[in-house]
Formats: sequence, C-alpha cells, structure tokens
Amino acid sequence: MMRWELSEQIRLRNPARLKFDKARQTDLLLLPERVVRLNPTAGAILWLCDGERTVGQIIEELESKYNQSDLEADVLDFLAQAADRGWVEPWK
Repeated sequence: MMRWELSEQIRLRNPARLKFDKARQTDLLLLPERVVRLNPTAGAILWLCDGERTVGQIIEELESKYNQSDLEADVLDFLAQAADRGWVEPWK
C-alpha cells in the first residue's frame, strides 16, 4: 500500500475525472470502462486532489470544512487505497 508524505502534491490519475450526478445527488468517479459511485467522504477528498494541493493541505482543508480534527490517519488511509486502485497519483 502506498504511503503519502504530507508535502506531496496529489491529483486524479489521467484519464479519471469527477462528476456530480444531479439526479442521484452523489459524486461519481469516471474511469475507463467503469463508473464508481462515491460516498460523500470519498467525494470530498477526491475533489481536492487537483495537483495543486499537498496531502497536508487537503487534510487541513477537510478538518476546517467539517470542523473536525485528527482526520490525518483516515485521509491517508483513503488516499493509499485510492492510489492502489489507480484513482490518484503523485503530481510534481
């Protein structure tokens, strides 16, 4: 499983893209030959994976947005799983 450094920039792996499905009121991850329906937490994290933010900035933004602390371990775990599935990659 991939380990992310807080200083790494992260983005969706090409050609993956995100879309909000208005009919279902949910985020979708569009991948070649499949569509992944995301839960709200996964969607919130992946929308921030834009190649500009670092992993640390993503965590800070989520903690601020949801008024929570100690999200680092959960976000790092999700990002490691997302990388293993080929959804995200480091961006330099």
